Amino acid sequence: MSAQYRVGVIASGRIAREHGRGWTECKNTEIVAIADSHPQALIEYGRDFDVPAEHHYLDYREMMDKENLDIVSVCSWDPMHAEMTIAAAARKPKAILCEKPMAMSLGEADAMMTACERNGVKLAIGHQRRFYSAWTEAKRLVQEGEIGRPVRIWSATRSGMMNTGTHCIDFQQYILNNQPARWVMGAVERQTDKHIFGHRVEDRCVGIIGYGDDLEGVIENEMNARYEVGACVYGTDGMLEVNDNRLRYMTTKSNGWQTFQPTEKILTGYGTAHVDQAYGIVNWIEGKEEDYRGQAKYGRAALEIMMSVYESARCHERVNLPLLTRANPLDVAVETGVIPVTRPGWYDERAMLVRGEGMSWVKK
Repeated sequence: MSAQYRVGVIASGRIAREHGRGWTECKNTEIVAIADSHPQALIEYGRDFDVPAEHHYLDYREMMDKENLDIVSVCSWDPMHAEMTIAAAARKPKAILCEKPMAMSLGEADAMMTACERNGVKLAIGHQRRFYSAWTEAKRLVQEGEIGRPVRIWSATRSGMMNTGTHCIDFQQYILNNQPARWVMGAVERQTDKHIFGHRVEDRCVGIIGYGDDLEGVIENEMNARYEVGACVYGTDGMLEVNDNRLRYMTTKSNGWQTFQPTEKILTGYGTAHVDQAYGIVNWIEGKEEDYRGQAKYGRAALEIMMSVYESARCHERVNLPLLTRANPLDVAVETGVIPVTRPGWYDERAMLVRGEGMSWVKK
């Protein structure tokens, strides 16, 4: 019987509930403490995940100092990821699971990884769709040459790049066995002063990613309403289409289109992905899985591509990787007038998630 690992969850919103279900349904982990700045949120989360009131904290640092945690889930809004991950790493748990996107800039991402490496902490990023059976089967089809040599990947989502769009980029990385990108060229539209989860985002954007061997990836964000997280992979001997946890494919051997049936039960919108993610982290901690599919270096690779789309739009050029800009290029472009706001009026797309009178967790 594997050891029971003590889990503390920071923030108690929608995605924290998905983390909570993952940790609760994993037989090796138990949520023993929660932290949130809103007292009512703590009460509701504690009730739903059986965490007693004496283990509720308004200060997440106090929770980590008192609870002797093995695993910390960082489920806060995006601008807090770096600060909270670094603080958690200083307390030396065995692992940290931070939600996507990893950070607001490459500088922040590298600081998070440095803090974890310095303290011997494993850092995972919540690209939980890597645990979809349809994604894993798509990866197998590509890696085993079932569609020949891939020549083009097209990905789309109805949401923004720094929101669900990060999964589209991560899909490309995953099925290519984490092949590094060589260059990025992007275009960004930002007429309004749009934010999401407390940070600036584009109104819509597109990008082309060069992977080498004449293979290119295309990303579209808020341009196509058909896909939640969708992709088409075109190869020399076939093609496949993914739409979230659905897959169909056609090869020279398939006699037309074939539909893959997911192996997991669809219990929620994410199926069992968060449960499988929890088991994966346990196996990583215990040394049973060396190349854990959700580790931070893969989350950083997706972030680097997103930052490169912004940098390409800022500099009006193809950006070669590695990206040297450590700040968030969209912030720099807006603040220096390269991408001016032409339709003023600050707003946050997720303001409806904030409790009470506030409209954002981040001061404008």
